[in-house]
Amino acid sequence: MTDITDSPKLCVLYNFAPRYREAIFKAIDDRWDADWYFGSNSTDIKGLDLSVLKRSVVLTNKSLKGHWYWQKGATSLLKKTYSTYFLLGDPYCVSSWIMALRIKFFSKHKKLYFWTHGWYGKEGRMTKIIKKMFFKLATGVFLYGNYAKELMIQEGFPESKLFVIHNSLDYYNQKSIRERISGNGIYRAHFENDNPTLIFIGRLTKVKRLDLLIEAVASLNKSEVACNVVFVGDGTERANLKQLARQMGIEKHCWFYGACYDEKQNAELIYNADLCVAPGNVGLTAMHAMVFGTPVISHDDFKWQMPEFEAIKPGRTGDFFKKDSLPSLTDTIQTWLWTHKDRAIVRKACYDEIDNYWTPDYQMSVFEQHLKV
Repeated sequence: MTDITDSPKLCVLYNFAPRYREAIFKAIDDRWDADWYFGSNSTDIKGLDLSVLKRSVVLTNKSLKGHWYWQKGATSLLKKTYSTYFLLGDPYCVSSWIMALRIKFFSKHKKLYFWTHGWYGKEGRMTKIIKKMFFKLATGVFLYGNYAKELMIQEGFPESKLFVIHNSLDYYNQKSIRERISGNGIYRAHFENDNPTLIFIGRLTKVKRLDLLIEAVASLNKSEVACNVVFVGDGTERANLKQLARQMGIEKHCWFYGACYDEKQNAELIYNADLCVAPGNVGLTAMHAMVFGTPVISHDDFKWQMPEFEAIKPGRTGDFFKKDSLPSLTDTIQTWLWTHKDRAIVRKACYDEIDNYWTPDYQMSVFEQHLKV
């Protein structure tokens, strides 16, 4: 971390610095020589080593009532000579409201952009009012997906101010690993069978509905499509899921691998699986699976999804099942395994989806076109 100066024109303000955004943050830093301000990380998401950025400062996020919070020191950044402010577009951050209002009405020579999920489709009346007021204060809004963009257009936002950047992980490292990886017998050795192997990689929490996955595997193992499942990750539901697997009589077909921060090992586990299944909201799991060539199944109620669901192209890079429906999930897994025997074709489709739309390069192409600094 280094001291902030007044020389750069771009100020980037985020709620905290997640490790998985390192590649895109560094690309922005190299392109615009930005000053970075992050709130302290109070989540269980791995944080970024801020030394990879030229100049950064950690602010304190102060919790207010409910979801509302304040970033101490944020509003004072308006006194600096930045021409452009790039904020996490969180309408529950009160200090961001103050900054946006002051720029909109008292510093019209400055530009303000938001980086945000935008719209989900599940907003109630009051949330819609708050979001409309907040996002309309910006010069432009950068969104993770086309689904949110279309919803915002329906809400009256001008398309000319909405820019889709998708998302990205540690893409360059992952692609380098991918170029050297090959299939092996890791699952044959562990499970001692040649059944298809399903995988979930991510935190084991209730919202992920992994109980449905275990029940689906139990159902499949009573049919003609016996399969295994591996859980790569840890979380509050791990013990409950292991108990459920025992109750369903499939503990020998379930591998609770645990959390893994070695990307080469993650790559081996994902690459050698036949299908990634995320019964709850899929999020970054979709990108992590597809970058190593594994298709993804998740639920079809998009207002409860994370933006990365858009990487799932039915029949090509995965499929959708009816939300919370065990029969639908079981049938979707079974149909996929029956109809997609050629892993090479599926693998290439997954690679193409990530390489074309879910990389720092893609994100930077959109930023360079629309972020005016």
